Amino acid sequence: MNIMIKHVAMIRRIDNMIRLRATGGPEEFADKLGISKTKLYRLINVMKDMEAPVTYDFGIQSFVYEKAVGFQFGFVSLQQGEYIESVSL
Repeated sequence: MNIMIKHVAMIRRIDNMIRLRATGGPEEFADKLGISKTKLYRLINVMKDMEAPVTYDFGIQSFVYEKAVGFQFGFVSLQQGEYIESVSL
């Protein structure tokens, strides 16, 4: 599997766990994902670069989103003449 596809798949997993507020602390979260804490922080920084409002909530011991967001990556079918504006990063 291509490395970029692996990263997108991992970001999807991270996103799902953040939405569930079930990440636990950074080390526990990295263990759940099967990656190092360093790689976890690298991926979270990539998410932040893509405008994800990720922060850590010490009260519930979980990464959370500061506001409601959605993550989507991939291609969709369009009807002829339909146009979707691209998002600049």
